[in-house]
Amino acid sequence: MGISTPVVLDIPGRSAEWEQDAGIEEIARIAETGDRLGFDHVTCSEHVAVAEHSESAMLKGARGTRYWDPLATLSYLAARTTRIRLCTSVLVLGYHHPLAIAKRYGTLDRISGGRVVLGVGVGTAREEFDLLGASFADRGRRADEAIAALRAALGRRVPEFAGEYFRFTDLVVDPCAVQERMLIWVGGVSDAALRRAAKLGDGWIPAAVTPTQLRASLMECKPAAKGFDVVVGTVEELDPGATPERAEHVIGELGAAGATIVQPRLRHRSLTHYLEQLDALSRLRCFEAIQPR
Repeated sequence: MGISTPVVLDIPGRSAEWEQDAGIEEIARIAETGDRLGFDHVTCSEHVAVAEHSESAMLKGARGTRYWDPLATLSYLAARTTRIRLCTSVLVLGYHHPLAIAKRYGTLDRISGGRVVLGVGVGTAREEFDLLGASFADRGRRADEAIAALRAALGRRVPEFAGEYFRFTDLVVDPCAVQERMLIWVGGVSDAALRRAAKLGDGWIPAAVTPTQLRASLMECKPAAKGFDVVVGTVEELDPGATPERAEHVIGELGAAGATIVQPRLRHRSLTHYLEQLDALSRLRCFEAIQPR
């Protein structure tokens, strides 16, 4: 199981009250606990500047306005942990040149001893693209090529790539990632996101979906790659400390529908309660069953 890290983002109507005043020490204690208990990864999302009442947020539902920077946050967590993986969930590809990602997260991979998982996405916030001078209309095609460029760059001191949007040769990226093939998980709940993940990625992060939705999506587009990860959050808020049987059932249904890693949405009223819920999750029978293949 993975941890969809609290505190690092604020989702209206879903984030707990205690998260409002929490900071890096609380985030680090969650990561340390997950590390000790055997959780697969912690996450941190990316937005630079989000409009309080953006058109995209109105269409998709409130996205919130608090987003801790993933590179800074995960770098700190790397120093506080030893085993748990560090996942960007997700980086918006259109905001960065692939070599900038390769340098920054390659350095983090080296610092952490090869524990970075790159969760990437196409992005939907038009006003943020405009702010950063990034192209919105062709963001899908650019994202596809950015993933290919990342494949060519990650873990290579002298990478080479030639495409329509990105081209580099005879340049040194040092330090670079220690993983020869850093995992790339593609975010997004749409059919297009799953097709992109199946074609170009090592996994798919559709956020919170029901088992029925997950099964239908995977039947429509079944990834062929061996070891492909399907990383899914729970729609239902779980309380493994009080009702472990229900938590087992919900997680088990997602596993049966095709999830390889589940990020449970947890009921919690304080940092202490959240850590207790992680401990309760680690004692479920399904904890070892839903893991990366």
